[in-house]
Amino acid sequence: MATASVRDNKAQSRFELDVEGTLAFANYRRTPSAVIITHTETPRALRDRGIASELMHGALQLIRADGLKVIAGCGFVVDYLRKHPEFADLAG
Repeated sequence: MATASVRDNKAQSRFELDVEGTLAFANYRRTPSAVIITHTETPRALRDRGIASELMHGALQLIRADGLKVIAGCGFVVDYLRKHPEFADLAG
């Protein structure tokens, strides 16, 4: 599916996932204790393939590794967190 793992592009404040030469991303804002994910974007050609979920899974793992919480600022993140209780400890 994906050609690379999720990365944190701190310069652009977004998590990114390259898939087939196309970029899916999740914009965020950081606070001292949390990451607020404000928008997720998956190119039309990649939709309905689980790419956004893969992006979110990787982003949440990076957030956890940094010892931060996550605040869902977009509907996709709200839904993802609801469906994935293994990340409940991150909810800020």
